[in-house]
Amino acid sequence: MRSVECLERGMAAGDHIGAQCYVSRRGEVVLDLALGEARAGVPMTTDTMMIWFSMTKAVTAVAVAREWERGRLDVEAPVTTYLPEFAANGKEAVTLRHLLTHTAGIPDADGMLSGLPWRESAEENLARICAAPLDYPPGTRAGYHPAAGMAVLGAVVARVSGVPYPDYVRSEIFVPLGMDDCWVGMPESVQAGYGDRIGRMHATDRTPPRPLRGVDDPDVIARSLPGAGGRGPMNQIARLYEALLRGGVLAPITVAAISARHRTGMVDETFGVVSDWGLGLALDTTAMGPHCSRRAFGHGGHLSSVAFCDPEHDVVVALVCNGMPERERHESRMHEFAAAVYVDLGIATPDAPGRAKEFATKGL
Repeated sequence: MRSVECLERGMAAGDHIGAQCYVSRRGEVVLDLALGEARAGVPMTTDTMMIWFSMTKAVTAVAVAREWERGRLDVEAPVTTYLPEFAANGKEAVTLRHLLTHTAGIPDADGMLSGLPWRESAEENLARICAAPLDYPPGTRAGYHPAAGMAVLGAVVARVSGVPYPDYVRSEIFVPLGMDDCWVGMPESVQAGYGDRIGRMHATDRTPPRPLRGVDDPDVIARSLPGAGGRGPMNQIARLYEALLRGGVLAPITVAAISARHRTGMVDETFGVVSDWGLGLALDTTAMGPHCSRRAFGHGGHLSSVAFCDPEHDVVVALVCNGMPERERHESRMHEFAAAVYVDLGIATPDAPGRAKEFATKGL
């Protein structure tokens, strides 16, 4: 298969030491495969649990949508309706919609670019965000928020439901969908039982590949990061997208609402390209390839992964590579893999150019 050959070429080039991928079409599994190593001396398997990074944001978006369906929150409401402490330093006008569309004006309010949320508690992280000032008035500019917006949304879900965020996503999303090995904040006692099933992410921007510092340490795995800390196998995160296509997690009208274009034609100042957004979901990105429909939606994970579904073609794709090369190499491998998937499925031909998409000109 062309898609598998793409991953093998990436391993040979040193972009990753292993990969795990899953593809389904019309509800039927087409590909459920693991290649290479999960960590030194340990084979990657389809049960290996890799960090999702920002793929986690789709889970938080679904959690918000569930509480929206239940009438416990309104995406048009100010954040302060649910978290009064968020109003500090002029943030009263920020709404849940602003957070979901990355237009809230607090891109690094949590200090993610310097790694603070990985080292501190969820409570300390939320307090720092609430105390932070705005970078710009909400809604006036767009810039991908690496984690701060989702941290606030996770806190809102916990506040309105009365259930801590990590317990909420386990009980309301993961376990009902059969995503039993998926976590956003995995207790250290649970980690011990998984053993070598917990894979490691590697930096591959230079040789030799080296384990990425910090993110796979037991205390970090245990932290609840609604925008970055999810973990689990690709064949399980794919179940979330299959449920979004076929029911089981949200009503169809809600899925349509969160996957519609809510932010259009705005330059994303974090990545330097025009990109459209749903409510917490990325739409028709480069990582979804040149052949996906404009209705495709999902989310990528920092320099390593992507999971999405394409309602028009009834396709679900989830891929993680446990190597993080330079951004250009990463974007190219994701784009190439997704293009190959559509060829393997017979949706596109090898010589079809597909739609041109902008690659990021800068990044995190």
